[in-house]
Amino acid sequence: MKPRILVIRGGAIGDFVLTLPAIRLLRENFPSAQIEILGYEHIIELARGRFYADATRSIEYGAMAGFFVPNSNLAPDLVAYFASFQQVISYLFDPDLFFENNLRRAGVKNLLPAYAKIDDSEHAAGQLARPLQRMALFLDEAAARLHPSAEDQAQAREFLGASPARVIAIHPGSGSPRKNWPAENWAAVARWLKERDPQSRVLLIGGEADAAQLAAVQEALHGTEVLVAQHLPLPVLAAVLERCRLFLGHDSGISHIAAAVETPCVLLFGPTDPAIWAPQNAGVKVIAADSGDLRQISVERMQTAIEEALREG
Repeated sequence: MKPRILVIRGGAIGDFVLTLPAIRLLRENFPSAQIEILGYEHIIELARGRFYADATRSIEYGAMAGFFVPNSNLAPDLVAYFASFQQVISYLFDPDLFFENNLRRAGVKNLLPAYAKIDDSEHAAGQLARPLQRMALFLDEAAARLHPSAEDQAQAREFLGASPARVIAIHPGSGSPRKNWPAENWAAVARWLKERDPQSRVLLIGGEADAAQLAAVQEALHGTEVLVAQHLPLPVLAAVLERCRLFLGHDSGISHIAAAVETPCVLLFGPTDPAIWAPQNAGVKVIAADSGDLRQISVERMQTAIEEALREG
């Protein structure tokens, strides 16, 4: 029987992608193991059947709530599920140890609590992999990689069409308004890209959290023709970004996806520290706001960085 390893990972898109180097350590060092991931289904789908995970399970399951309450009646199916793993690695924030104690009540014998508050000691991917040192696993490559499936890639081709035109993607949102460059600046960049190369196609990307910022950019474009990708499943979005010539964005989970499919990126950072949070992939250029205020970064500075990235690409 294959050994079974469970990784429990909540958090946002970027948090998950930053954890992939740690999960890669597990996959590479235990190639015959059945690795499963428990988390938010729409995010962990990036890993299911795509190198990292043989299976995934949603943490948003009603009976799971009992594992966060001390001494609760645990659902028998979940007890059997958790007990079936030889190793469980949990990145969940569990300050009162309710979840940990309930996992042990369910029969989990080898539990590695891996949550840690990210500090400025080293890149986030390194910090997320650090708990695995207790399993004699050491990270030497902090860059995350994603592996879109053939089906993902087919859907991306269908979305973008057969046109050979060069696609440059812009994600004008992030998880926080403080990390967003002004919408009118993104609109100015999109118009400039179309003027610079009329054969290029500009792709605006957004999800539910980006609706207001995306609408503001579209309004500021004053009719300039662009493609829009909104609410695409993340594995399909990864495959779409894989086909793009360049990606432009902020400190966001979507930026981490773009970098992880090895698309050249120009990313604006502020107030977060790129030394901790920026993707470590080759081809990622970072423009950090000197004062932490992205409004201080000019359109001209962004244009210069785009020109450099396109030349190098």
